[in-house]
Amino acid sequence: MPNKTEIIICLGSSCFARGNKKTVQAIDDYINKHNLTERVYFHGGHCFGKCDKGPVVKINNTYYENVDHINVIDILAKEIED
Repeated sequence: MPNKTEIIICLGSSCFARGNKKTVQAIDDYINKHNLTERVYFHGGHCFGKCDKGPVVKINNTYYENVDHINVIDILAKEIED
């Protein structure tokens, strides 16, 4: 079985205040809708030190900045092949 795609969402206060609560739900919904629970390791993380560019999501080794619950869907579709 291939390695799981790791998705880490910043749960630091700045990113969370800027809307990461909705983004957490959007990612979780995407994973469930596309039956990806066996292929994705999704969890929260502490501050990535990019507060001025947040909200931040890290997928494998790539950081995505200014992520919201809308544009995260395009990011996930690009990063995770169905």
